[in-house]
Amino acid sequence: MAFLNINATLPEKGRDLRLDLFRGVANWAIFLDHIPDNVVNWITTRNYGFSDAADLFVFISGYTASFVYARMMLERGFVVGATRLTKRVWQLYVAHIILFVIYIASISYLALRFGDSEMINEFNVAGLVDNATETLRQGLFLRFKPLNLDVLPLYIVLMGLFPPVLWFMLRKPDLTMALSIVLWLAARHFGWNLNAYPAGQWYFNPYCWQVLFVFGAWCAMGGARRSMALINSPITLWACLGYLLFALVMTMAGRFPALGGMLPEWLFAAFNPNDKTNLAPYRFLHFVVIVILVIRFVPKEWPGLEWRVFDPLIVCGQQSLAVFCVGVFLSFVGHFELSMSSGSLLAQIFVSIAGIAIMTTVAYYISWSKKQDKPLKPPPAKPAAEAKAA
Repeated sequence: MAFLNINATLPEKGRDLRLDLFRGVANWAIFLDHIPDNVVNWITTRNYGFSDAADLFVFISGYTASFVYARMMLERGFVVGATRLTKRVWQLYVAHIILFVIYIASISYLALRFGDSEMINEFNVAGLVDNATETLRQGLFLRFKPLNLDVLPLYIVLMGLFPPVLWFMLRKPDLTMALSIVLWLAARHFGWNLNAYPAGQWYFNPYCWQVLFVFGAWCAMGGARRSMALINSPITLWACLGYLLFALVMTMAGRFPALGGMLPEWLFAAFNPNDKTNLAPYRFLHFVVIVILVIRFVPKEWPGLEWRVFDPLIVCGQQSLAVFCVGVFLSFVGHFELSMSSGSLLAQIFVSIAGIAIMTTVAYYISWSKKQDKPLKPPPAKPAAEAKAA
C-alpha cells in the first residue's frame, strides 16, 4: 500500500508573511490594472514581463489552500478536509454573487442616469437589457461574467475541484504536478475551455490556469524544498535574470511599436499579443522564474517582513477576499470617474491613491473587527501570597 503513504512535506506551522505581502500586492495591482488609461498602473508587473497579478493571485491561492487544508486532511481525514474546502468554496461563491449583483446594478444605474449606452456594452452587461432573467440565471452558474469579474469564478472552480487533487498531492506530489502540466498542455493543444454566456469562452481557461494553482500547492507540499539545490545554483540565477530581461524587452516591444518594429516579425509575433486566456508557456515560465528568485532572496524569516512600511500590504493580503471584492468594484468606480471627468494625470493619481486607501481601510477594519469577536483573555491570577495578603 505504498501509494497510500504520505510523501509530501508539509509546511512548518505558523503564518508565512510572504504570502500575505504578495497577496496584498496582487490585490492592489489588480485594482490598478482594471482602470484603463491610468498612468499609475505602469507600476504593476504586467508592464515589465509576461505574467502579472492574476498569476500571483492564483499561485498564492493554491499555496494557501494546501497550507491550510492539507494538515487538516491528514489529522482529521479526507472527508473533514474536503468539507472544509467546500465551505470555503461556498464563501467564495456567495462573495461573487454579492459582488456580481452590486456590480451590474451599479453599471445599469449609472448608464441610465447619465444616458451612456456604451457603458453597458463596455462592461459586457448588454444581456441584462435584452434577456435579464436568463442572463442573471447564467450569472448564478458562473457562465455570464461582466468585465473584470473573471478571477473569482476561476478561483471558485479551482477550489471546488481541489479536494481530490490535494489527496493525490499528499501522496504523489511530483506525479500530481506532472499530470497538471499534461492537462495544461493538452487543453492548449485541443482547445479545451468552458463556454461563457451569451457567447465565447472563459477569459481565464480553468484547464490551463489550474497549473498555476497546482504549482502553488506543489511548492507548499515540499516541491520548493526539494528543489533548493537547483534554486540556489549560480547557473539558475543567471538563467533567470536573462529570461527576465528577455521578457522585459518583448513586453516593451508590445507596448511601443517603434521598439517592436526593430525586432524580427517571427520573434515579435511569438510573444505578442500575450496569450493570457490559455496561459502561454512563456508566461508560466516567467512566473516560475519570479518564484525561484523570491524563494532564493526572500526567505520566510526575512526581517524586512516586519517593517512597518509593509503593514498595509500584509493586512490587505490577510483580508484578501474582502479587499479583492472591494477593489474590483472600486476599479469600476475609478474608471467611471475618469471617463466622466477630464481624466487628467492628477485625476488618475487621485483615483488610484483613493482606491488603495479605501481597500486598506477596509482591510484594517475587518482585521480589527475579527479581533473584537475573540473572547478577552482573563487577567493573570495573582500569586497565592499576594491573594492572602489582600
